[in-house]
Amino acid sequence: MTPTATNLLLAPASWLLTAISRLPLQMLYPLATILAWLARCVVRYRLDIVRSNLEACFPQLSSCQRREIERRFYRNFADYIVETLRMLTMSPKEMKRRIEFTGLEHISQYVAEGKSVAAYFSHTFNWEWVTAMPLAAPSLAATVQFGQVYRPLRNRWFDTLMLRLRSRFGAVCIPKATVLRTLLRARAGGLITITGFMSDQKPSHGDPTCHLLFLNRPTAMITGTETLIDKLGLTAVYFDLQRTSRGHYRISILPMNPPHDSAPWPLTRLYASMLENSIRRDPAEWLWTHNRWKHPVTL
Repeated sequence: MTPTATNLLLAPASWLLTAISRLPLQMLYPLATILAWLARCVVRYRLDIVRSNLEACFPQLSSCQRREIERRFYRNFADYIVETLRMLTMSPKEMKRRIEFTGLEHISQYVAEGKSVAAYFSHTFNWEWVTAMPLAAPSLAATVQFGQVYRPLRNRWFDTLMLRLRSRFGAVCIPKATVLRTLLRARAGGLITITGFMSDQKPSHGDPTCHLLFLNRPTAMITGTETLIDKLGLTAVYFDLQRTSRGHYRISILPMNPPHDSAPWPLTRLYASMLENSIRRDPAEWLWTHNRWKHPVTL
């Protein structure tokens, strides 16, 4: 089937999703509750992966405790779906009411010093709403480029939809393959950048990695972010995402100051430690359906 024919077939889906996105979250959340039950109890979407991950990462918890995390995770995951869909038509005013950024003074200080920033964050709900950061810092948005690195999706229609969502509030989406070139071009043009890196993903084949103990498991962590930070002289921060209530989030911007020792990949190790603390605070907020440990490693 040609791309044109595919687009024609998917056009009604775009119209339907846009129409649904116009519903307020108060109406979408009951749908999310039903979706969570269907995903967990009927379709059993990646349920084996979720249970395996939770059992290996939290062996000290009882089976009942892990089931409660599992139940809450699927509810959070369903909330993520409707919240992300809502971004298609959500007004900037509503988004600003639903997200809070703390620690923006750190970013302002770095920008005043002429430094570009690399922000480590993760698949903690709702990571898509982080792309609305320009709304929280309009004075910065007028002079710097906010962006996030992403892996293009195989489905072109879905990829286009996600790009539309992620760029609605002023952020720039940078394909992983072009991030170095893009940031070098920005630096050459005197443009200060604040770029988000989702560094908790399973490494792609051939990616350089650092092996460490993460959530009780030997884990290969992506080191490309740290390599880029060193190469471009970026300042690193960590975005700590927290759900304050249903449909409301706080993103705390934390400076990253790794210890001065001889251990390799100090920023990557610090990121893993900070992320683990975030996950342990509320395990149901992380994306457990991701087959993070598909390829076991040794330390």
